[in-house]
Amino acid sequence: MTTATLVRGLALMVPLLAVVLLCARRPPTDRETGAVITATAWVALVLLPVNLVASSAGWWRFAAEGAVWHGIPIDLWLGWSLLWGAVPALALRGPAVRPVARLALTGAALVWTDLALMPLGEPVVVLGGSWLVGEAVAVATALVPALFLADATLRRRHLAVRAWAQALWAGGLVLVVPVAALAPEPRWPAVVTTTGVQLVLVACLPGLAAMRELAAVGGGTPLPYDPPARLVVSGPYAYVRNPMQASVAVAYAGLALVLGDPRSLVGTLVVVAYSAGLAAWHEGDRLRRDFGDPWSRYRRAVPAWLPAWRPRSALTGTLWVAADCDLCTGVARWFAARDARGLAVRPAAEHPDVLYRITYEAPGIRVQGISAVARALGHVHLGWALAGWALDVPVVRHFAQLCADAFGGGPRPSRGSCVTDGARRPPRAA
Repeated sequence: MTTATLVRGLALMVPLLAVVLLCARRPPTDRETGAVITATAWVALVLLPVNLVASSAGWWRFAAEGAVWHGIPIDLWLGWSLLWGAVPALALRGPAVRPVARLALTGAALVWTDLALMPLGEPVVVLGGSWLVGEAVAVATALVPALFLADATLRRRHLAVRAWAQALWAGGLVLVVPVAALAPEPRWPAVVTTTGVQLVLVACLPGLAAMRELAAVGGGTPLPYDPPARLVVSGPYAYVRNPMQASVAVAYAGLALVLGDPRSLVGTLVVVAYSAGLAAWHEGDRLRRDFGDPWSRYRRAVPAWLPAWRPRSALTGTLWVAADCDLCTGVARWFAARDARGLAVRPAAEHPDVLYRITYEAPGIRVQGISAVARALGHVHLGWALAGWALDVPVVRHFAQLCADAFGGGPRPSRGSCVTDGARRPPRAA
């Protein structure tokens, strides 16, 4: 056995053995499993670009043959991901000390371990003169966020951050990394490829909106081990039961067409097989157990894969509009003219609170301004719902809100008593 083989074997087997021993000592609960998955996936995603930059920046390089991707040994990448992801996530369940102290001690121990092991990686890991700079970058971008996500998952805190982190690592590891590994060469003119990629991004909107819906309305994340506490039937879930899986499947199919590489279709087949098999069985049982008849009614009403054109769930919401805001009343008239399903438009002055922007309310959610309009668009039909999900993306939403404020939609206390003739109309049943 060569030294390089020994180094690569130990780099994977030691962290893997540590995970096995920690799980054997005390089997993880569902939430602890969610912390392990989230932390490990985050580290795995971030370490790929860090190691690619390390080679060009002179921090370190790898001298390895076989089982490598862009010069990165797969076994070292997996072992490093477990060491910085799964191991601390399981270790954070340990002694009953203050959470901040436990995080600091765990992080310090892992940093010192890495500083000791990196020089021992020869001849597989060849360190450059500035490797400590690369180590600092890796710690700041991979280890520290992974510790934060593991702790937040274990303690049920920072839900929005956890949800966005899951969206990033899921999109990266499930879609971006496999496509990058295939390294397809576009076969069409650049303008066709660019337009196609933009359409693929549009196809990903329902999946992104579904993630936000699970967090904002359901109080959970897409990860089955960190699920919502409330049954979510709004947002993309009003049109299709599997919006995230459908988005990924369509994205793979779209990339196969855009890039002219049929190998991407394998991703579509894998996603559909997983969703229709393991996910439907595991998640379906959990949803039936947790939500009973409401889940059964929802399942009968909403299609699994092919989205409906109009909302199919029991979607209800109220749009509160101030009568003295011309821009807002124009929005109210627009919705009233389109027979938005399950949406009631009412005068803001009738609300028990003083409202300062156009406001949307539904079970589990209350948003104002552009977000309110974006959510109300989901009551019209799938085309307008897509526009609403795109409008509610961070940065886009903030820019749109600035524009709306500039044209007279800025905050003001609600006054007046009438919006439109149809303002008091009750929501239409789904």
